[in-house]
Amino acid sequence: MASSVSGPIALPESRYDLSTYWGRVRHCVEIVDPTMLLTTQNDLTKAREIVSSYRHGILKETTPEFWHAKKQLDSTVHPDTGETVLLPFRMSCNVLSNLVVTAGMLTPNLGTAGTLFWQWANQSLNVAVNSANANKSHPMSTKQLITNYAVAVSASCGVAVGLNKLVPRLRNVSPNTRLILGRLVPFAAVVTAGIVNVFLMRGNEIRKGISVYDPNGDEVGKSKKAAVIAVGETALSRVINATPVMVIPPLILVRLQRTILKGKSFGVQTLASLAVIAATAFTALPFALALFPQRQGIHLAKLESSIQDKVDKNGKKIEMVYFNRGM
Repeated sequence: MASSVSGPIALPESRYDLSTYWGRVRHCVEIVDPTMLLTTQNDLTKAREIVSSYRHGILKETTPEFWHAKKQLDSTVHPDTGETVLLPFRMSCNVLSNLVVTAGMLTPNLGTAGTLFWQWANQSLNVAVNSANANKSHPMSTKQLITNYAVAVSASCGVAVGLNKLVPRLRNVSPNTRLILGRLVPFAAVVTAGIVNVFLMRGNEIRKGISVYDPNGDEVGKSKKAAVIAVGETALSRVINATPVMVIPPLILVRLQRTILKGKSFGVQTLASLAVIAATAFTALPFALALFPQRQGIHLAKLESSIQDKVDKNGKKIEMVYFNRGM
């Protein structure tokens, strides 16, 4: 993010009003813009120079060039480390990275082996995305990463296989209802494992606290209460993001396969599935990410007593602190 570029002058968080939901949606549309995947290292170097010139007072006002530079950094660079996030795990690549995996999970009549494979693939991707975009106050060890990965994969596979065996045994529902329930099994598995995944991958934040900063950007201390908010909101946004993507396409495709797609080849049906999933995902992602601000403010009085009496570099008592929620 552009906030990783240092300087005495504070950056505007966005060209949009982030105190409103619609402003955050418009901001998130920029962060998840897939054209940002074309950003090169040279582009990032130039973007950092432009943002740095603003932070040091050389650039006196925001310009279209400044906003484009900030957009490139916000969509490509981690706000805590200043390092470039690996391309497949950036928010701007989220829909594309998930497209094939989601299509695989929503394929009807997968069988146990197919279900296990696609749930494993989905949770592997989720672990990578959660790890790459987490708050970096406390980096996770390799051992913790492997352990949490194994638990998340086990949870998703267990739920998916268990529900796949349960749905056919439902005798008091119509065949059509049973068909729809079967198509929604991946949703239940993804939601369950998604929540587990976020809390496991970011458990260190809750146990040790995350960094909170004063309005000048100086670190005030570590807060476990802020960490609970950050991780909890991220888990909820994952569920809300998964809901339309995992629910709407199966319901639409059930209808299409009985009408327009009836008798069509496997290739045509696959392309139709990918199109419906992609359209739903591109639409839903900004709305889900925008539910909660990424950089949040909270009154210091609501956090631990050990940091409530902190003062800023000018000796003024700090009333408000800010933290990075992560994505």
